[in-house]
Amino acid sequence: VELQGAGGGRGFLQGIKKWFESEEGREDVKTYFLSLAVALLLRFTIIEPRFIPSLSMYPTFDVGDQLAVEKVTKRIKPFYRNEVVVFNPPQAFQDIVENQYGNKAKAKEALIKRIVAVEGDKVQVKKGKLYINNIEQDEPWVAEDAVYAFGPVVVPPDNVLVLGDNRNHSLD
Repeated sequence: VELQGAGGGRGFLQGIKKWFESEEGREDVKTYFLSLAVALLLRFTIIEPRFIPSLSMYPTFDVGDQLAVEKVTKRIKPFYRNEVVVFNPPQAFQDIVENQYGNKAKAKEALIKRIVAVEGDKVQVKKGKLYINNIEQDEPWVAEDAVYAFGPVVVPPDNVLVLGDNRNHSLD
């Protein structure tokens, strides 16, 4: 075994320099950067990985579950009831989380919720059940009946109403 002295690192650096100057090295670098560019393009325009950070969508999703969020169809079709969506929270939500919980970073995290109503729908939660346009909704994915009352409200144009599946443990 040959031990390298104080200047032994130069051989390693020269080897790396020689590899970068070789045809194989240039091809490898090109392949790496092209792959990185394609991966970033896909991540920012088509599909994005997400982790579930809370129990607000339990039992549909548990803490730590991984999702691949598709980003294309929202641009070509309208949102529909019962669709699970990922979105940035509105400023009012951010203010509540920051003021009541003192967590500025958490206030800006993307939310994962289910669309329960679309524009023009009349929404109400009474006796633990969700009513859309005065019709009780069958929601087999909901963890338990809500312990609160809400509404009635009409969803404004160009808006949707979202709720977590774990209604009593979700900041909706």
